[in-house]
Amino acid sequence: MFTVVAIAFATLAQAQGTEVAFGTVQQDTSLPVEVSADSLSVSQSDGSALFTGNVIIGQGEMRLSAPRVLVYYTENQTGVDRLEATGGVTLVNGDQAAEADTAEYEVNRGTIRMVGNVLLTQGANTLVSDSMDVDLEAGTALMNGRVRTVFQSGDN
Repeated sequence: MFTVVAIAFATLAQAQGTEVAFGTVQQDTSLPVEVSADSLSVSQSDGSALFTGNVIIGQGEMRLSAPRVLVYYTENQTGVDRLEATGGVTLVNGDQAAEADTAEYEVNRGTIRMVGNVLLTQGANTLVSDSMDVDLEAGTALMNGRVRTVFQSGDN
């Protein structure tokens, strides 16, 4: 019986992606975005700022870190539109963490797309996939591509 359920779950995961909870509290995407880094380079031509070296981005309880983050501001330069993190990204929200090669955070939409070798850790459980789409306001994530996990039995 367990084998049939596991096969059905794996087939569904490959066809549609797997939705999981993400974050222990609902993220308020209207909070200010704080950025710290070793260096900053600003481009007036396209309204972007490149933060490099130990970049840490905070918004409420959420933290995102990466070696390199490109920030695009809104057209009127009054706020952050989106962030593109590269070089190995770690996202922490509450007691859950995710790692990926890259991430794009669309601040106004409250979404984060993580791509490449995604590893989501939730307590003792881990999920691995090709990409993950996080909806911060709903507190959910959709794992896409080849999704893999190991279920712990109640005795472990």
